[in-house]
Amino acid sequence: MSDFRDLVADAAARVADYRERVDSLPVFPQDTDIRGALGDLPEKPTPAADVIRRLAGAVEPALVATTGPRYFGFVTGGALDAATAADILTTGWDQSAFNHTTAPAAAVVEDVAGEWLKDVLGLPSTASFGFVTGGQGANTVGLAAARHHMLAKAGWDVERRGLNGAPALRVVASEERHATIDRSLRLLGLGTDAVEPVRADAQGAIDVADLERVLDGPAIVCLQAGNVNSGAFDNFAAAIALAHEHGAWVHVDGAFGLWAAANPASSPLVAGVETADSWAADGHKWLNVPYDSGYAFCAHPESHAAAMSFTAAYLTGHGDGDLRAPSDFVPESSRRARGFATWAALSQLGRTGIAELIERCCALARRFADQLGEVEGITVVNDVVLNQVLVGFGDETDRVVEAVQRSGECWMGATTWHGQRLMRISVSGWNTTEADVDRSVAAISASWKAVRERRRG
Repeated sequence: MSDFRDLVADAAARVADYRERVDSLPVFPQDTDIRGALGDLPEKPTPAADVIRRLAGAVEPALVATTGPRYFGFVTGGALDAATAADILTTGWDQSAFNHTTAPAAAVVEDVAGEWLKDVLGLPSTASFGFVTGGQGANTVGLAAARHHMLAKAGWDVERRGLNGAPALRVVASEERHATIDRSLRLLGLGTDAVEPVRADAQGAIDVADLERVLDGPAIVCLQAGNVNSGAFDNFAAAIALAHEHGAWVHVDGAFGLWAAANPASSPLVAGVETADSWAADGHKWLNVPYDSGYAFCAHPESHAAAMSFTAAYLTGHGDGDLRAPSDFVPESSRRARGFATWAALSQLGRTGIAELIERCCALARRFADQLGEVEGITVVNDVVLNQVLVGFGDETDRVVEAVQRSGECWMGATTWHGQRLMRISVSGWNTTEADVDRSVAAISASWKAVRERRRG
């Protein structure tokens, strides 16, 4: 075991070294060609220490500094210290979080973390939950529960009979819904043609008047907490009440925006969201938990479990009294014990720490908008209500984005919104400071100046 202890200690030291210097590294690597360094498949066994040494040497120069303070792409937060260490433990413990028989500790910790999450997010204490891989998995689970519930009301057992011959299911969603909603519908056999789009307003929130026009009976209605581009929120109180009047199921895609509920200053943005039927959230976004970590919640536990659970003769530990089987609420059977890292993140931050994290990121997003809006030729095009900032540079946006990315100072991507090419800035990291924003603004301004000078030349 001494060799294993040395191996793990070396790996942990490499992780610590990387995290200590990530702030000084280019946010995006200069050279991502690592194939040659990885080499060919060995003919004979290789000592574990040599394997790790070669892997780290090949990969570290090509890492994206998502754990650093100046990565502003894809609403990704860098993993917290406690969550990172807990994830290392998770790997070492190697538990299969199927149920209380395969991993009692994993099941209990997931139970506790799930209850804490509902509390922090302001969701019903009676809601069921499942720890999934991310927003895509959470949306798929929520919509699977919706599919079961709506077809069961129509007298159809979709788990037994499938969709051939089933009553048609209508899906109503904003024209600015996230792409994972469409993929979930594909995976569930409903198809994207099932979507009846609803207009969005100028900031990307659903038009409740148009929702009323579209709704004329039972449907699955998809709402959004945090437009992926603008950060805008749907009017949950009005939209959910309207949908329920028509006998609809309401699913809320809240991958990052649902975390607004954890901060008193931003919680009004999600007023009424707790009255929905299912919710999706990401942990590796604003809770700053390592990948992969997402959460599906459902106000109808029976429908949730009916859509996801299964059993077999060889399986034990299901239906044992009041014990909750984690696998009954997610698509996977053999699954990582995701509850450990989530519990660690929630414990490190505490209720006030989570609120402070959300509030600080929103303030830093406003700082980006205020400073960039003062630069000649740069336009902030969205109302900055959360942590998303959309910035336009006329017809030079893509060139400016590419120049910023090449600089290594910071990283933010581009998007198309309302027919415009825009820089999309997402502030989600626990370790981002005002100085990081100022440094990033300077890099953006310098890139914008360089692009304009080349164009004039």
